[in-house]
Amino acid sequence: MGLPALEFSDCYVDSPQFRDRLKSHELELEKTNKFIKELIKDGKALIQALKNLSTAKRKFAESLNEFKFQCIGDAETDDEICIAKSLQEFAGVLQNLEDERTRMIENANDVLISPLERFRKEQIGAAKEAKKKYDKETEKYCTVLEKHLSLSAKKKEAHLHEADNQVDIVRQHFYEVSLEYVFKVQEVQERKMFEFVEPLLAFLQGLFTYYHHGYELAKDFSHFKTDLTISIQNTRNRFESTRSEVECLMKKMKENPHEHKSISPNTMEGYLFVQEKRSFVSTWVKYYCIYHRGPKRMTIMLFDQKSGAKNGDEESFTLKSCTRRKTDSIEKRFCFDIEAMDRAGVITMQALSEEDRRLWMEAMDGREPVYTLNRDSQNEAMAQLDVLGFNIVKKFIYAIETRGIDEQGLYRIVGVNSRVQKLLSLAMDPKTCADVELDITEWEIKTITSAIKHYLRMLPAPLMTYQYQRSFIKAAKLDNPEARVAEIHSIVHRLPEKNRQMLELLMKHLANVASHHQQNLMTVANLGVVFGPTLLRPQEETVAAIMDIKFQNIVVEILIENHERIFKDMPVSGGGQGNSQLNLPRRRSTDSKAPSCSERPLTLFHTPSFSEKDKVEKKNSVVVNSSADLPSVNCNSTLNWTRLNSLPTADGDQDGLQLSKQSRPNSLQNPKVCSSMSTSPPLRKARALYACKAEHDSELSFIAGTIFENVHPSREPGWLEGTLDGKTGLIPENYVEFL
Repeated sequence: MGLPALEFSDCYVDSPQFRDRLKSHELELEKTNKFIKELIKDGKALIQALKNLSTAKRKFAESLNEFKFQCIGDAETDDEICIAKSLQEFAGVLQNLEDERTRMIENANDVLISPLERFRKEQIGAAKEAKKKYDKETEKYCTVLEKHLSLSAKKKEAHLHEADNQVDIVRQHFYEVSLEYVFKVQEVQERKMFEFVEPLLAFLQGLFTYYHHGYELAKDFSHFKTDLTISIQNTRNRFESTRSEVECLMKKMKENPHEHKSISPNTMEGYLFVQEKRSFVSTWVKYYCIYHRGPKRMTIMLFDQKSGAKNGDEESFTLKSCTRRKTDSIEKRFCFDIEAMDRAGVITMQALSEEDRRLWMEAMDGREPVYTLNRDSQNEAMAQLDVLGFNIVKKFIYAIETRGIDEQGLYRIVGVNSRVQKLLSLAMDPKTCADVELDITEWEIKTITSAIKHYLRMLPAPLMTYQYQRSFIKAAKLDNPEARVAEIHSIVHRLPEKNRQMLELLMKHLANVASHHQQNLMTVANLGVVFGPTLLRPQEETVAAIMDIKFQNIVVEILIENHERIFKDMPVSGGGQGNSQLNLPRRRSTDSKAPSCSERPLTLFHTPSFSEKDKVEKKNSVVVNSSADLPSVNCNSTLNWTRLNSLPTADGDQDGLQLSKQSRPNSLQNPKVCSSMSTSPPLRKARALYACKAEHDSELSFIAGTIFENVHPSREPGWLEGTLDGKTGLIPENYVEFL
């Protein structure tokens, strides 16, 4: 029920009903006044809270901006560069958002607090003043009236007439004040409908502007978010593979520490205790010593292992001789004496063990029998790059391509080790090799693929040789994608003839395998994970070498994708255009670009759900995070893919990698898919099956599950045109399905 109207005519009657109606208006004004007062208080608290929040978010953004990622190794992948620059991108978004919030806060006082205070002071305050005046005039009028009515009728006529005039004046003034008060009360009641609500609307509009600015920032950020999401997933998968390799190396070091101890042919270093004689006593002081064999230069420094602090300056001298101390000549064990050319006297040193003393004395040509430092050699590899080896690989490849090129997890799933060894022993024996029949069911495809990998590992040196291993890695670290291809092209043609021929045979086969990735789920990237450590294994197994596995994989990816150009054409004279780029500094995150599809085959990080029929037709992707060479790895360490359990393995051993349908649409794409897609009707909606990062402005970047509008065939073979978020561009034809 609303407030009753106050009629001006009622001011003259001044009835109890009029007074009741006027009282209800006064109570409403008082309630409105209290509400506005509380609202102003809450509004000021809100503005202060927003200021505090803005200050905290700016501090958070500054912390993000100041932190810099440091990656292990001398170079970063494009994915790592994208991740490294992400914190600065986050900080920029937050700071931009807080700039808009600051503008909103600065305007909040003008658009909300000041108008409310002004309305309360000028309108409600004026109504209160009018009430005071009205109450005062009411009291005055009633008093005058009562006094006038008490006059005696016996008074003189002139006196009575004067009294009547005075009462009329007071009554008229009372009526005027009553009319003005009623007018003011109703005016304030009407004004509050807009003067009270309008500031609130203006404040909300400021909030909406702020949130819309955030929405626009989110749209602008979406492309980087897509790139970053893909980069994070790729880096996580590489981490799982690298971690497995490092863990395996650590276990080897624990089991055989002496076998894996790093011994440099040029230097010997470690802790030694040096005898220092003072007055009548001698003390043994711990030094860290480095001996350079070429110049025979010994450097010693005081270093406290407990605190990690270096005490004092280094001291260097040139070695003259080294002699073992007999046990009966000194009370300490593991001692030897050295003489220096530029330092007087004999220096007695104590090694940490008998083996340690032997190593030091051998390094310094001490008078002690020389023990060989070579590790226990393994049985000599029987695999060779000879006619028999080529025939074996060709025979295996023919069997794979004719019998099981569409088999899921090809080269990832390994065969039973005993059967793999049996197949290799029969195939590599000149007496039995001709009798091996690979088209029978006795030899499973996974046994044959495992035999190829095992044969390559049995070679005396990796197929791409120890000599050029670092060169290939450096080429993969080049900033320019074309320079990478050109430099690898040049290095391949420096390989020994047989190595290059075998590599060409293998890459041609792997390209064929990748072209069936929609059936076997083995993309170029997945094959790179499998064969990178096999073809480019380092001569020395170290953590630093394991960190370069990701670049080994990239080399193999480039060889597969560009095998025709690399092996059919001779490199450009001068070693390829990549040579000039080898010494360029690696691009850092501050001026980096996001990874492109050709530089890094992207990993499928989200699999949309389909019906069972779609699953049969489209072969959903599988992801397994591990190393290509480890025999047994936890397959669910990063993502739990239900389809992983459906892939059979012989004995639980798997070459770990990601299996995805995604690959860059090129000469490897499935022609059946292309032909079926090209017949789709124009201007339809389509859904992305896989994630993709655009290489050019004409292409669209997207993640799996994205919906495209107005999709129709493009003039570019293998591509469609579609619209995403208002932008029209090219979409790989085999990346989408029509809705």
